[in-house]
Amino acid sequence: MKQNAELGDFLRTRRARLSPQEAGLHPLGSIRRVPGLRREEVAHLAGVSTDYYTRLEQGRHPNVSQTVLDAIARALRLDDDERAHLFDLARTRTARTRTARSPSARPRVQRVRPDVRQMLDILGAVSPAFVTNHRQDVLAANQLARALITDWDTLPHRQRNFARYVLLDPAARTLYRNWDEVAQTAVANLRLATGRHPDDALLNELIGEAVVKVPEFGTWWDSHRVAQCLPGTQHFHHPVVGEIALHHEPLAFPADPDQTMCLYTAEPGSTSAQALTLLASWSTPDATHGSNGPDTARPGSAIRPD
Repeated sequence: MKQNAELGDFLRTRRARLSPQEAGLHPLGSIRRVPGLRREEVAHLAGVSTDYYTRLEQGRHPNVSQTVLDAIARALRLDDDERAHLFDLARTRTARTRTARSPSARPRVQRVRPDVRQMLDILGAVSPAFVTNHRQDVLAANQLARALITDWDTLPHRQRNFARYVLLDPAARTLYRNWDEVAQTAVANLRLATGRHPDDALLNELIGEAVVKVPEFGTWWDSHRVAQCLPGTQHFHHPVVGEIALHHEPLAFPADPDQTMCLYTAEPGSTSAQALTLLASWSTPDATHGSNGPDTARPGSAIRPD
């Protein structure tokens, strides 16, 4: 039932943000008690009956065809991430049960391929970079990323998570000049992940902790915004090298669909590039860290979802 409730809440927030004029409709009636579109208007745009759409929002229609979901996505002007989330939430409980892990099954250990690890090391002289999974667990990071953001390698496995750092570590609010933007994107990533992995215990545990400890989290979560990490500029105030503006680029791995590399680059010749060079010099790996990244030849090198 929880997944059905999530679907209804998502649909309601999407139609609430879309005006009849934006949807190409003439408003039905002069007095509107709800923001955005009414259920009957969404139903009209999607080519289904109002009763059918109402039952869908109320979680009383367990099996929905792809054709209907496509029509609703078009009616609500959903972007690619929102459309994917709609389909994830609309999956039947039967389908999700078939694909869910057995409670007795051993959790899968997630590892970064040696080639990707080597790429991180090569980039480490000029560009901070780290690899995350769907939960935003940090599976591997080069030395420059650890010097720029935080040294995840020194943390217990459950705390090696980018969203956890951004939302729960007070240092993140100082490090990121645009903390609100970074934090809201992290929350939108988590919301997207819950649609694809509704039974992920560690993901749900992280969300529950954020609800309790982060004052802004409830409002952001209830907005039902979903999004992948997107390219953009992030502004840092680093305690060692000061102000840095870096371009953030997420890179997907076709061979590892659950892993994404987060790469930061500075404009050549800029003060930010000079600051990165200084940071790289300051954070030169010592004998303790080595030069092979945070999880090479060290115990607990992979994130264990247990």
